[in-house]
Amino acid sequence: QVQLVESGGGLVQAGGSLRLSCAASTSTGTIYDMGWYRQAPGKQRELVAYKSIGGITKYGDFVNGRFTITRDNPKNTVYLRMNSLEPEDTAVYYCYADLFQRHWGQGTQVTVSS
Repeated sequence: QVQLVESGGGLVQAGGSLRLSCAASTSTGTIYDMGWYRQAPGKQRELVAYKSIGGITKYGDFVNGRFTITRDNPKNTVYLRMNSLEPEDTAVYYCYADLFQRHWGQGTQVTVSS
């Protein structure tokens, strides 16, 4: 069984930065993709970023160069560095990992104040 543990969310002022972490605490196979989705109240869930084990990277259209996703494969950990945060980035951020099936973290709240 795979367990994903997220950390790094919180409250930040507009223009500030946060670094989210997601560690797959248990894993018995290859994690092909790891990434992040987010969902704000009243809005659809949207892809933030993902990175494949081979290094293929994709960002949501809204990112506009502000975020960087990295992976530490030996640690089965994915990071999301978020800079220049805006109030529109306020959402619950969910980590996921594809290992035989898609696994989800509990979500971490990111709140950006004006």
